[in-house]
Amino acid sequence: MSRKKDLKEEEMTLQNEEQTSPAENATNTGETESNSLTREQVLEQELAEAKDKHLRLFAEFDNYRKRTSKQQLDMIRNAGSDMIKTILPVLDDLDRAAELNEKTDDIQIVKEGFKLIHHKFALILERNGLKEIEAKGLEFNTDLHEAITNVPAPTEDLKGKVIDVVEKGYYLNDHVLRFSKVVVGQ
Repeated sequence: MSRKKDLKEEEMTLQNEEQTSPAENATNTGETESNSLTREQVLEQELAEAKDKHLRLFAEFDNYRKRTSKQQLDMIRNAGSDMIKTILPVLDDLDRAAELNEKTDDIQIVKEGFKLIHHKFALILERNGLKEIEAKGLEFNTDLHEAITNVPAPTEDLKGKVIDVVEKGYYLNDHVLRFSKVVVGQ
């Protein structure tokens, strides 16, 4: 009996669908089409927004890259300006000493003036991280010294040690800036 009942319900549903006018059917399909168009439009709008956001983010990153590159170039160009400012007083002292040398015949005053200028210059460089590499009388070290020549050692205890320094070496902030050029005893 329930089977008959189910069959009757199906027939009634089919008859109701057939009784619906073709205009109503078109309206119903139009609604689904307009819903799908709206959904497509929404998706297209979201895609456009995502593309715009991506483009803006890319442009912002490109501007950041250009700005940091410019800042690095400026920093490199102006890196020595602080050091030059600290050395300028030494240049002023040298100018004054040159003027005084022309006016005086006392060699002792000239010597004292140059000793003072040398001392001032060495202090400025030391404050900026420059330190002399000690070499004379020490063991020859290839990490710090560059051997110019080997000579016979005057005494047995000077073999393999630095006998003379031809050109001083320097550290800059605990890194070797220039190796000491030395004469090594053999």
